[in-house]
This record gives sequence, structure tokens and C-alpha cells, in this order.
Amino acid sequence: MKKTKIVATIGPAAESEKDLERMIKAGMNVARLNFSHGELSWHRTAIKRIKKVSRRLGAGVGILADLQGPRIRIRIDKEVAVKKGDIVYVYEIGTNMKKSKSISIFLDKKGIIKDLNKNQEILIEDGLIRLKIVENKKSHLETKVIDAGTIKNHKGVNIPGADLEIEVITGKDRRDLDFVLEHDIDFVALSFVKNGKNIKKLRRIIRSKIRNNKNLPQIISKIERKEAIDNLDEILEESDAVMVARGDLGIEMDESRVVILQKEIIYRSIRALKPVIVATQMLGSMESNPRPTRAEVSDVSNAVIDHADAVMLSGESATGKYPIESVATMSEIITRTEESAYDDVYESLPCDIGSDYMLVVKSACELAKSFNAEAICMISLSGFTAKLVSHFRPDQKILVATNNERVCNQLSLIWGAEGYCFDRKEKLENFIDKMIKEAKNDKKLKKGDKVVMVLGRSPEGEKMRLVGVKKVI
Repeated sequence: MKKTKIVATIGPAAESEKDLERMIKAGMNVARLNFSHGELSWHRTAIKRIKKVSRRLGAGVGILADLQGPRIRIRIDKEVAVKKGDIVYVYEIGTNMKKSKSISIFLDKKGIIKDLNKNQEILIEDGLIRLKIVENKKSHLETKVIDAGTIKNHKGVNIPGADLEIEVITGKDRRDLDFVLEHDIDFVALSFVKNGKNIKKLRRIIRSKIRNNKNLPQIISKIERKEAIDNLDEILEESDAVMVARGDLGIEMDESRVVILQKEIIYRSIRALKPVIVATQMLGSMESNPRPTRAEVSDVSNAVIDHADAVMLSGESATGKYPIESVATMSEIITRTEESAYDDVYESLPCDIGSDYMLVVKSACELAKSFNAEAICMISLSGFTAKLVSHFRPDQKILVATNNERVCNQLSLIWGAEGYCFDRKEKLENFIDKMIKEAKNDKKLKKGDKVVMVLGRSPEGEKMRLVGVKKVI
């Protein structure tokens, strides 16, 4: 039972019920839907299939809707090859360009030309093509090609250091969000977050549409801009989880800093008790090859050793040739790393919460270690207790009983936690016994195992208590 979770992006490479079942069995915990691509009809079908297969397997797989955000993209009628030194005119979509023998391209966001200055760079397709602004002519930009390549339609654009007046939650995001909320999604990821205000705004929008606070999706902030690094503490405070989106982060900032920033974001997220996902190109070569590179294996292992809650697959599982194999390979790397001595937590991880809750949970973890228990079992109606236990990264399994399917699915992102959902009509005091019985059936526990029991519900005025050690019969 691996403890670091796997987020796998669903796409045309593996979208059937059979493929989804194989991915879940291979180790997928959270299914990511990328709303930068695909029609809503495709997403609707994917959601139905994920839920159907997850319920059939009793797997509690979470569904993450990743909103596109204010991504700037190229708009051209046909691909155009550019070489170093070429002059390229850059217009906003919808404007009339002047007749010229030079190459012209469009950006799909209006109102950004005015915010750009001489010597700033426009990076296309993850920085593979680099244009330098020679002059801002107000109606358009005159740029010079620094790094050559072929400019393709709809490719993403980054402009490092530019202070653009663009809404983080776009019109498309709002339409996609309406769709997401209608389909009862567990997580919503917001792209290109700048500060805590962006998260507050998204949460207000969600709450205006869903009145029941117990069924709100959790918000994941994607850390991919310099502003997000500068405002990380306030973003962590307002978010339910964060994602280290290394692709755009490596373009917006010096690439050599990304690995250090990754470690810093993980450390600060753990301290704030917020789950953290490491994403982008973790097994990138497996989009076309059946095996990863040694560097990619090392990359995944290091994220596990840093105690990230989850690691993510993007194109590898969405459009690659080996989607199932990518999940299985990542799962194997995680398992072997967690079995090694290098994944041990030698001292308590830092935490910003100093409360009675933490004392109870810390005692439970210490008790489990002293008695060589197999698992820490708990009732957690909100998932908060599970998050606290997970913070200490115990060697024991973390088994969580709840009566809320949404909470059960959201446990899919918490390190080491495995949820068991029971009928709301049943008595709470029966949950742990029923969970232990199911865990025995799943071969996660066996007769004679010791388990430590914690009863907790949520941080909002509900009591938490350490029950003690129990032997599985």
C-alpha cells in the first residue's frame, strides 16, 4: 500500500471504463481532467465513467477539474517556421494588421499589448521559441527571433516579468466551473494564481452556487508564477491544497531554481497542513517510450523523499503511448522509495498549528510506533483528523471511516490516507469496527494486528479523543 498518491490526467490515450479500471488498479488515486482541452461533452462522459468504475471497485478515486486560467495562446491560420534574426509582428486577436512581408502572429487575449515593453521576451511552446520585443508600436509589437522553431496554432505563450491586467478567473473558467459544480467534482485547480485574493474570489463564486458547505469541492492553487512564490504564505492560507506546476514555473523563473523552489513549496505546504502535488514531466519520456529515463525515476523518488502528498502524470497518461504503464511505473517507484530508509521521518515535521488536536494526533502516532501497530484507525467526518495524522507521515496505514462520499474521495489526495464510506443512517460508533472488517477483507489488516483508534470529526467545535490500542480479531 503506497502512501504517496498519484494524480493521473485522463485523455484520449486511456478513457474507456476498462482503461480507467486498469489505471486505478495500477495506482491512480486522483483523476485529473484538463479543461484546457476537450469539449464539455467529452468531460461529461469521462466524469460518469470515472465515478462508475471507482464505485464499482470501492476505490474512492477523487476527480480534479483543472481550469485553464488566463493562458495566452497563439492564433494563426497555418504553422510558420521562423529562424534566428527574423522579424515577427505580434498583434492581439481581432485587430487589423498592416500589410507586410514580415511574419505576423496573433495573441488570443485583448488588452495585453499595452502592458509590454521593449526588451521583454515572449516565449512560445514552453519557451522553445523565444521572441524579443524590439518596439511597442501600440497597435502591435515588433519582435526579433532569438530562438528559432515552428510556431503552431493554439500553443501556449509566457511573458516572464510582465504585469498583465488579466483576470485570473476567465469567462471560460466561469463556464467550465458551472459545468464542474453541476457534476459534483471533488477538487478544482486554479491556474496562474497570483495571491490569496484569487482563491478567495473563486471560493466566493463556488459558495454562491453551492449553499451546502459540506459538499464544496476543495481548491488547489497551481504555483507557476513568480507572484505566487512571493505570496506563497497567503496562498497556502486560503487554499485547500497546492500544486507545484513546474512547467510554467520553469519558464517564468530561472530553470535552475525550480528544484529548490519545489522543495521549499513542499516544506511550507507540510508546515501549513496543506496537501501538495508535484507536477509536470515527471515521467515525460514515457509519452513515447515504455520505460522512463534514470533521471525521471530519480525525480519521482526525490518528490517522495521530500514527503509530497502526490505526484502527477500529465501527457504521459492523457495522450501518451503507455498510459497504464506510466501509472504502474510511478507506483513502483513510489513503493520502492517508501520502503527505503531514505523516506524515513527522523524528526517531527514542522507545523503551524499548535492545538489540542495536534497533541492528540501526535500521541496517537507515537502510540502506534511504540506498540508496532499496523494501522491508525479513525472516524473523520470532515477529513481534518486524517490530515492531521497524515502530517506526521507515520509508518502505519491511515484508515479513515466517514459518512460523506465527497470527504472519502478528497482523502485520495492526502498522503497515506485511505477512506471507507458508510451509510449516514448508521451509528458512528460502529464505523471503526465495520472499517476494520472491510480492511481485513481487503488484506490490509489481518487477525492479531494492533491498531490505534482515534475518534475525530472536524475542527469546528467537535471533540477529538484518543481511544487506545485494539487487537484485530
